[in-house]
Amino acid sequence: MATLSLYLLLSWVFLLSLFRTRFAEVLCHADESSALMEFKRSFRTNTTDQKCIYPKVHSWSLDGSVDCCSWDGIECDEFTSRVIALDLSSSCLSGTMSPNTSLFRLIHVESLNLAFNSFNFSSIPYGFSNFSRLKYLNLSNSDFSREIPHDISQLSELVSLDLSTSLPETLHLLNMGNLVYNLTRLKELNLSCVSLLSPIPPVLANFSSLKSLGLRYCGLNGDFPVSIFQLPNLEVLDIGGNSNLSGFFPKLHWGSPMKLLDLSNTQFSGEIPASIGNLTFLNELIAEDCYFSGSLPSSLGHLPHLTWLILLRSNIQGQIPLSFANLTQLSILSLSGNNLSGDTLEWMINLTKLTVLNIPDNRLSGGFPSSFENLKQLTWLDLSGNDVHGDIPSTLWNLKDLEVLGLSSLNGVLDVNHLFKLKNLRLLLLSSNNISFTKPFINTTTWKITHLILDSCNLTKFPQFIGHLSKLVRLDLQYNRIRGTIPMWMWNNTRESLEYIDLSHNFLTGFENNQTNLPLPNLMYLDISSNLLETALLVLPPSILLYNISNNFLSGEVPTSICEVSSLAVLDLSSNALSGTLPHCLGNIGPLIFLKLGRNKFDGMVPHIYPDDCALRMIDLGENQLTGTIPRSLGNCRMLEYLNLGGNQINDTFPFWLSELTYLKVISLRSNNFHGSIEAHLSQLDFTNLHILDLSNNSFIGELPSKLLQSCHTMKVVVGQDKLTYMNIFQLLHLPFGGVGGSMTYAMTLMNKGTEREYRKIPDLLVAIDLSNNKFEGFIPELIGDLKSLRMLNLSNNFLIGSIPPSLAKLIVLESLDISWNNLVGEIPQQLAWLTFLSVFDVSHNHLSGPIPRGTQFDTFGSNSFAMNDGLCGSPLPNKCINGDNAPPPPPSFKVDNEEESLFNLDWRIVLGGAGGGFLVGIVLENLIITKKSRWFMYYSQKMAEGWKR
Repeated sequence: MATLSLYLLLSWVFLLSLFRTRFAEVLCHADESSALMEFKRSFRTNTTDQKCIYPKVHSWSLDGSVDCCSWDGIECDEFTSRVIALDLSSSCLSGTMSPNTSLFRLIHVESLNLAFNSFNFSSIPYGFSNFSRLKYLNLSNSDFSREIPHDISQLSELVSLDLSTSLPETLHLLNMGNLVYNLTRLKELNLSCVSLLSPIPPVLANFSSLKSLGLRYCGLNGDFPVSIFQLPNLEVLDIGGNSNLSGFFPKLHWGSPMKLLDLSNTQFSGEIPASIGNLTFLNELIAEDCYFSGSLPSSLGHLPHLTWLILLRSNIQGQIPLSFANLTQLSILSLSGNNLSGDTLEWMINLTKLTVLNIPDNRLSGGFPSSFENLKQLTWLDLSGNDVHGDIPSTLWNLKDLEVLGLSSLNGVLDVNHLFKLKNLRLLLLSSNNISFTKPFINTTTWKITHLILDSCNLTKFPQFIGHLSKLVRLDLQYNRIRGTIPMWMWNNTRESLEYIDLSHNFLTGFENNQTNLPLPNLMYLDISSNLLETALLVLPPSILLYNISNNFLSGEVPTSICEVSSLAVLDLSSNALSGTLPHCLGNIGPLIFLKLGRNKFDGMVPHIYPDDCALRMIDLGENQLTGTIPRSLGNCRMLEYLNLGGNQINDTFPFWLSELTYLKVISLRSNNFHGSIEAHLSQLDFTNLHILDLSNNSFIGELPSKLLQSCHTMKVVVGQDKLTYMNIFQLLHLPFGGVGGSMTYAMTLMNKGTEREYRKIPDLLVAIDLSNNKFEGFIPELIGDLKSLRMLNLSNNFLIGSIPPSLAKLIVLESLDISWNNLVGEIPQQLAWLTFLSVFDVSHNHLSGPIPRGTQFDTFGSNSFAMNDGLCGSPLPNKCINGDNAPPPPPSFKVDNEEESLFNLDWRIVLGGAGGGFLVGIVLENLIITKKSRWFMYYSQKMAEGWKR
C-alpha cells in the first residue's frame, strides 16, 4: 500500500513539473503574433468614436510580453497554443480593411468578433474560407459595404453568423440561399439591414438547430415561408421593417420555444390565430403597422411570460379579451390606432407590473377604471382618442411614477392642482377635449413637464399655468378657439427651454405690444399658420429649423436678414399680403428644403442664387407678380421634386435644362408669359419621374412637345395603391429631445372642367398634363396613348388640326379629357367609350363629324360636351344619325395590359366604391381626402432609449 502511495506521489510530482515547464514556455506562435501585430498596425484607434469602449490592441506589444495569448481579446488553445478566438468588438479600430488582411493567417481561429468598429465602408475581404474551423463570426455594425463575399458560405462549421448593420443598403447580398445553403449547423443568423436582393430561401425551414433569425430592414419581398415559424428550436424571429414582405401566422402545429417575435412594418395579414397561445415561452410580441384582420384571440391572455405586447396600427378590431387580466408579467401594452371596442377597462387593474399602457385612437368606451392604486409601476398611460369618459378616479393622481398621461373625451373644468400631484409627469396629452383649467394655487415651477399637447380642446384662452413651466420644451395649442394677442407672460419661465411651438388654426391677431422679436433663443419649430395675424414677419432666432406663418394677413417685405438663419429647413410664408422683392439670397440658405412663398404680392425677379449643394426639394412661388426669367442656377437644386412658378409674369422660353433634375414630379409654369417652340428643341430630354406638367395659359407655339412627353416614363406605367396617399416631403427635424417628423404635402391649382380648382393635397396617383390656352398647332401625337397612367389631359384652346387619335383609348384610367376649341376634324373614335373612368369629356368647338359613341361613360355626358360640331350626330344631340342611332362601341383594337388594369380596378374602386364606374376629378381630390392626425410618439423601450418619436 505504501509503495502504491509513493508511486502516485511521484507521478503527481512528475506531471506537475511538466505543466510548470509547459507554462514557462512562450505560448504564442511567432507567425500568429506577427500576423496580429501586422493587423494592429493597419489601423488607428479612435477613442472618440461612439462605438468605442476600450482599445484592446493597446495591450499588444512585442517589446514586453511576446505571449500574444495574454493580450486583450486573444484566446489560445491550452494545448496547442494556437489562437482560437479573437474578440476585438468595440475596440475603437478605424481604417480600411485590406483585401489580404493578415487575419487570414490565423487559420486555427474558431471565433472572430470585429463588431462595432469603423472600417471606413471598405469591403468585407474575400478569404474567410481560410477559417475552416470557424464557428462564430461577428462583423456587425463595423461600417463594411458592398457585396458580402460568397466564400463565407464554405464555413460549414458556423454556429453563429452576424453581419448586421445599422446603416441600411451599405451591405448587399445577391442570393441569400447560396450563402446559407451549407451552413446547416447555424443557431444564430443575423443579416439585419443587409440589402437582400432575393426572397427568403425556403431552405431555412430545414435549419432545425436555428434559435435566432434576424432579417430586420433587409428590403425583403415576396412571401415569408410559414414553415419557419414551426422550427423546433426557434426562440427569436425579427423580420420587422420589410414593408413589402407578405405572410401570415400558421394556424396549426405551432409550439416552438419562441421568446421574441417582431413583424413590425410588414405586409403580414390574416387573423392572429388562437394557436398563438401555444407559444408559452413568448416574452415579446411586436407587430405594429401590419394588416391583420379579425380580433385578438383570448389565448393571448394565457401567455404566462409575456412582457411586451405591441400591436399598434395593425387593423385589429373587436374587444380586448378579458383574459388579458391574466397577463401578470406584462410590462408594455401598446394597441394604439386600431379599431378596438369595449366598455370596460377593469381588466387592467390586475396588471401590477404594467409600466406602459398605450391604447389611444380606438373605439373604447365606458368609464375610467374604478381604481388605479394597483398600477404603482405605471409610467405611461394614454387612453386619448377614445370615448373613455366620466369622473377620473382620485387614485390616478397617486401614480407617482407617471411620466406620460393622455386622456380625451373630458368635459368641464380640470383642476390643475390634481395634475401637479404627478411630480414626474413629462408629457401631458389632452387633445380633443372640451375643457378649461383652474388657476393653480401651488408652486408649479418644479413640475418636470416637457411636452404639453392641448390641441383641439376648445380652449378660448391660454391656460395660465403655462407661464410657470420651467422645463417646457414643446407646446401644442393648435385647433383651438383662442383669440386676441399672444401674451408675453407665456415665456416667463420657458425662455431657455422652449424648442417647439404650434399655435396654428386659432384666431390670434398678433403679439402683445406688437413684439416681433421672440425672447426664445433655442426655438427650432414655430407654426402660427392659419390665424388672423396682421403683424410684420418675426425676427427669427438663429436656431430655427421650421417657420410656418402662412394663411394670415401679414404685410411688408421679407428682410434680407432671414438669409442669416443658417439652420432653416422649412420656410412657409404663403397666403399672406407680403410684398416687395424677394431677397436673392433665399436659395442660398444651406439646409433649406421647403420654400413656399405663393399667394402673396411679391414682384421683381425670382431669387437667382442657388449653390452647387442646393438642398431644395420644393419651391412654390406661384400666384405673385414675379418677372424676368427662370435662373439657370436653379439647376443646382438636383433634389428638386416640385416647382411651381404659375400665376406670375415671367417672360421666358421653356427651361429645357429642368430635365437634368431627375427627381422632378411637378412642374407648373401656368399663366405666365412663356413663349417659343418646345418641340423644335433638339436636346435629349429626361423627365422620367414627372407626374404633373402644367404649361397652360402661355404663348407656346409650334407642335405639341412629343419629345418631352416621350421622356415621361412614369406616366407610362399604371400603379395601384391600397389606400389614397399624397405627394409630400417627409422631413425629420433633429431636435435635442428627439426627432420630430412632418409631412409637407404639395398643393397646386389645376384647370378642371373649365374652372380653376385648388388641390390642397395631390394624390400620388394623379398624373396630369395641361397644355391648354397656348398657340400649339399640328396633330395630336399618337404617342400620348403610351402615357397610360394619365388621369387628366387638357389640350383645349389651341390650333390643333387632324383627327382624334384612337390611341387615346389606351389611357385606361383617364378621368378628364378636354380637347375643345381646336380645329379637329373626323369622327370621335368609338374606342373611347371603353374609358370607363372618364367623367369629364369636352370636344366642343371643333369640326368633328359622325356618330357620338354610345355606352359606358358617354351616356352620362351632356350636349355641352359636343356643342359647335355641326357634323356630329346621335344622343345627346338632337340631330339623329342617318343610318340609325349611334352604335355601341367595338372592342378595343389594341392590347390592354390586364395586370395593370386589374391593379387599378382593385385598388381604386375600393377607394371610390359607389362612384358608378366614373368620378369627377375634383370630387376625388377634395372630398375623398381622409385627414387623421397621426400620433407622433411611440414607446419603443421601457427606458425610452430611442427618445420621443413623431
